[in-house]
Amino acid sequence: MSRILRCAARSEAVGAALDMGSRTAGEREKRNLGPRTGGAASRCSQRAARFCSAVLAEWDNRVGRSPASLRDQHQQEELTRLRRQLRGSRQERQRLQQQVDAAATVIATLLAENVALREQLAKHSGVVVPLPLARRE
Repeated sequence: MSRILRCAARSEAVGAALDMGSRTAGEREKRNLGPRTGGAASRCSQRAARFCSAVLAEWDNRVGRSPASLRDQHQQEELTRLRRQLRGSRQERQRLQQQVDAAATVIATLLAENVALREQLAKHSGVVVPLPLARRE
């Protein structure tokens, strides 16, 4: 049996001392047993706390080096890179949209100006008759 499984099995046995709140029957029992046993119950829970923290430290160490953890880290890095790229693409799209809006405004203004000039030209111009040019000989 691996060390972690042994530790987990032992921590199951002593886990009650760590997981119980002050309002539980187990906590009251521990307080009542403490003076009678010379503090053996509190020594037991202190040992259990040290033991469990050692188990958790070893567990974190092993989980941090596992292939699944490495895969998760790579996925997180990829997600971060893709989010950064998406943010940059959105900013670029916004900049280009502003350019398109500015160009559309200029085009609309030029079109209105062109229509006005054509109307003005139509009102003020008469029929132009070309004159025959005399030939020089």
